[in-house]
Amino acid sequence: MNTKIFKAYDIRGIYPSEINEDIAYKVGRAIVVFTKAKKIAVGRDMRVSSPELFDALARGITAQGADVVDIGMCTTPMLDFATANYEENDAGIMITASHNPKEYGGLKLFNSDVSSIGGGSGMEEIRDMVLRNNFSNAICGKIEKFDVLEPYIKKIYEIVDIKKIADLKIAIDVGNGMAGIPLKRIFKDLPCKIIPLYLDPDGDFPNHQPNPSEEKNLKDLKKAVIKNRCDLGIAFDGDGDRCKFIDEKGNPLRGDITTIILAKKLLKENPGRTIVYDIISSWSVPEEVEKAGGRAVVSRVGHSFMKATMKKENAILGGEMSGHFYYGSFFSAESSMLTMLMFLVEMSVETLHVTSLQSQYHHTGEINFEVADKEAKIQQVEEKYSEGAKDISHLDGVKIEFEDWWLSVRPSNTEPFLRLNLEAKTKELMEEKRDEISKLLSV
Repeated sequence: MNTKIFKAYDIRGIYPSEINEDIAYKVGRAIVVFTKAKKIAVGRDMRVSSPELFDALARGITAQGADVVDIGMCTTPMLDFATANYEENDAGIMITASHNPKEYGGLKLFNSDVSSIGGGSGMEEIRDMVLRNNFSNAICGKIEKFDVLEPYIKKIYEIVDIKKIADLKIAIDVGNGMAGIPLKRIFKDLPCKIIPLYLDPDGDFPNHQPNPSEEKNLKDLKKAVIKNRCDLGIAFDGDGDRCKFIDEKGNPLRGDITTIILAKKLLKENPGRTIVYDIISSWSVPEEVEKAGGRAVVSRVGHSFMKATMKKENAILGGEMSGHFYYGSFFSAESSMLTMLMFLVEMSVETLHVTSLQSQYHHTGEINFEVADKEAKIQQVEEKYSEGAKDISHLDGVKIEFEDWWLSVRPSNTEPFLRLNLEAKTKELMEEKRDEISKLLSV
């Protein structure tokens, strides 16, 4: 078994050579032992491998004596809801490889409060139990089905008032991922005119990869926005826990700018509360949060870290550059549907024009470099740029801040990359430092 499939956030690899039915079965047994669960909610995405992985996982869970609550094909936020909203569920598992290409399969593991079972919070124990494969016999559990869609939509509508949404024209690209399932239901209740792209789940991804972080996957959405003179475009990832907004001119809105918009809305309703943001977000985020009367707290990148920080700080919102947005009112978990509806309310109530929503600073966005020795390269960057820095953080890789610019270099937890993010007060300085550090990371 390739133990590298046990990652910081989930279990993920190529099916069936790296992740397969045998591993899924053993993971099913291991999570029952680890969580002491009596009942586990299990959902799955549209991938061709997901039904087979579900069958094996369910056999493992029931063989270890726990029951399976089968919620069928769903988004990860729907699985989060099923896990946290019903006290009888002691854990949750989403069968998904998120935005990865079709040959991948994966498992996201959650405790009953939808905190992630990941690196440093149980993943190593799960991995070791799978390797040992020394499980005791138990009375076999059962499998029951549960339709979570309507209860999930009801929960979302309790948090955001959709009656405030105006008759906007919106292009939406699901990339044949799972977000189409709740979207089709929500569209029935909205006054908006929808231009739908690739709403039907299809594990072969015939149109493009369901990864809105890559510009090439936004091409069709941009065309649809411009051609149909839309007010907004929205793209979702494969398992429906991320979303990205496109303005009326076809320009993507960065995730940290979305965080600011959502933070201002929620702080109007909840003065003085805490907003969590990831370490690669713009200086604009803490500045705007504090201007709006909130408290800004930084976190490592990644859903397991963001959720933990959200819970620790009793935050009302967490935002990542990648398009993950977390809500205190939703178990400190992500909900792309909640994000979409809150954004539409702000567009309607505040008559926002998305093109005007930009940062005063100049950000590179995330740039990836394939590096053989990640730690050595991070150390090299720190040694070169530490002199004169006003702050150096090792929360996530290294972040070095100066008066007029900052850089962040951190290792990917899911891919063989170092990720560079950099921001400066002028475009010229940003480009100069971007090119300079890119050259260093490319050697």
